[in-house]
Formats: sequence, C-alpha cells, structure tokens
Amino acid sequence: MSGVNVNTKTISLPTEVASKIISKVQEDSAVMAMAQYMDLPGLGATIPVITSDPEAEWVSETGLKKVSRPGLATKVMQAYTLAVIVPFSNQFKNNVPALYNAIVERLPKALAQKFDSTVFHGTAPGSNFDTFASCTAQAFGSDPYAALVAADADIAAHNGITDGFVIAPQGKSKLLSATDSTGRPLFINSVAEGAIPMILGSKTMQSKAAYKNDTTDILGVAGDWTQAIYGIAQNLTLSISDQATLVDGEQTINLWQQNMFAVRAEIEVGFVADTACFNLLSE
Repeated sequence: MSGVNVNTKTISLPTEVASKIISKVQEDSAVMAMAQYMDLPGLGATIPVITSDPEAEWVSETGLKKVSRPGLATKVMQAYTLAVIVPFSNQFKNNVPALYNAIVERLPKALAQKFDSTVFHGTAPGSNFDTFASCTAQAFGSDPYAALVAADADIAAHNGITDGFVIAPQGKSKLLSATDSTGRPLFINSVAEGAIPMILGSKTMQSKAAYKNDTTDILGVAGDWTQAIYGIAQNLTLSISDQATLVDGEQTINLWQQNMFAVRAEIEVGFVADTACFNLLSE
C-alpha cells in the first residue's frame, strides 16, 4: 500500500514515516492480521460470497455426470473514514526523533484499536460494514474448554472451519486458570511460557480491543477468518497544523495560543464477513 499522502503546513513529515504508520496499523490490528485483504475502490465493491459448494457424485461408466452449481450471494463493501487527531507540545519540534517516535507509536494504535473494537462488538459506521456484535456467544463460565469446543462446533455447523481466536487479556487469564482433572493447565505447556500460542490447533492473538465491559463481558472471538475481508480505499492521510482550534469534549485547545501542534490521521477502510462463521466468547 504505497502512495501515502502527507499534507504538511508548518512541520515537515517524511513520507517514509507515514508509510511506517500504515504498516503499524496493520500490525497492531488483530482483525487485519487475521482477515483477508483487498484493495477497495473509492466507490466500494460488490464481493461474491460462496454460500454452498458444488457436490460430486459417483457415476457408472456411461452414466450422466452430476451437474452441481455452488450457491452464490453478494456483499457490498464500502469505505468509511476512520480518523484521529493527536496534539503535541511544541517541544517536540526541537526533538525530531522524539516527534517521529511519538507519531509512529500513538497513531497506529489508536486507529487499529478503534477498527478492531468496532468489528468485535461495536456499532458499525454504516450499513455496509459488518460487525460480530450479534454473533452467537459462548460463555466461559466454569468450563472455558467446553465453550471453545461449542464455538468450534457452531462455526462448523455454518459451513466454516475455525482457524483463529482473538483473546482479550481478561480472557487470557480465564484460559490460563483452566485445568484438567489432575490440575494441569489446559492451555500452556509450562508456567514459564505463560502464553497461549494456539487454541484447538488454531492461531491465537491477544488484543485489548476484543474486551467489552458489559453486563456479560466479551472476552474474545473465534471464527473462520477466510470468511472475513477488510479493504483500504485510501491510504493513510496525515495533516499537521499549529493554527487550528481543537474541540476535545468540553475542552477547547487553541494550538497557536498554547504553543502546540496537532497531527490528524485518517484512513478509509471497510470490512465484510460471513458473521455466521464467528462466535463471541463471553464471561
């Protein structure tokens, strides 16, 4: 994804820094790491979705061969704008490495966290953006292993194959405390490792965005990630100003008056999935 646009006003920001930011957005996003990627046209795209596979049949030597057509449907992926503005003190101007490091560290995480939390359990920015908020939920309760197996079975019942789990830190602690009848931990080989690299033979990632503090907490998601696609219509755009007035809730920040400047980052991104092939993991 080249061609990152940088619009600078009073501060020079190298294009390579902007390129590094978009790369880190993808690294910091569990959804982007798990799902399939496509270049998304600015006006969106209609994506064919296979709802059923063709079936073969045994036939005799001169018998008629079976004709079978796959079931097809379509989904529309539309780009929505995700943006954040981060203010900085002017002291960063005199310390260029610190400025670049601060930008590269802060902006990707903010964009990635919001994108992920929206996909996992948030409110979609529009009708053509899918989320897992209404997916079937499996409760860990006192038996997290049974919940994981139930999620795997439900996904299989919807013609999916579970190939990835995203677990919130709060969910990780639940899994680490799960033991078998002899008291042996189910999800780690040793206490020294303290990690959960795979669940039921599938890739596992940790993400703070997977957690939702609710009446029943959401602790993660399981799914067939081949049935999830994200697309980027416009690469990251950066704009830097020391003249604007920012409205932050009830607080107003006058950048020029307060010796500050701000960096605005925005990206146009879309997401679609066969949500029947995903399960939420709850408390």
